[in-house]
Amino acid sequence: MAKAKAAPTSSGGKAAKKKKWSKGKVKDKAQHAVTLDKTLYDRIIKEVPTFRMISQSSLIERLKINGSLARVAIRHLEKEGQIKRVVHHSAQLVYTRATASSAE
Repeated sequence: MAKAKAAPTSSGGKAAKKKKWSKGKVKDKAQHAVTLDKTLYDRIIKEVPTFRMISQSSLIERLKINGSLARVAIRHLEKEGQIKRVVHHSAQLVYTRATASSAE
């Protein structure tokens, strides 16, 4: 009799196991440049004014620089007149080529 009662619990234990959730994917920490050297400066001056849409996040992705360098580069290019501000928001600044927007 005791044997009959034990059988359902042992088979039910298999179904009663907790589901193992995946741990999730871990994104590798990006190794972006934190200092501005001559080659990176020349690349920013040459390439960035040709981008159609320029923002802090687009510079981070394309040039592999950190956020503070991207903000400094954007401010420098705007001061020189190579890029023009489209949207000024507290969290995100969006710029475009100065030549493309002045022709319109």
